[in-house]
Amino acid sequence: MMDRDEAQQLAVTFLASSQRDDEPPLAIDSERVQESNGLLIVPYNSAQYLASRDVSEQLLDCWPILVNLERGDVRFGTLDERHLWKTPRS
Repeated sequence: MMDRDEAQQLAVTFLASSQRDDEPPLAIDSERVQESNGLLIVPYNSAQYLASRDVSEQLLDCWPILVNLERGDVRFGTLDERHLWKTPRS
């Protein structure tokens, strides 16, 4: 089983390799990283938004990066997994 720091570094590398040239610079939202069901859930957003937390700079619908802590697999989350990082609304 990998530790949280190692898993988060995998997410950073994954995000950098998946970034497109036409996107604003992206960064990991370290304040919101959490563990759930054997996964490290690593949200990200534009670096500009994360520096200011100004909602007008926020990218919408950024599915977090999921790192399987047992196997080290890294991928983007899917719609079916949204319950892992969203609080259900009443």
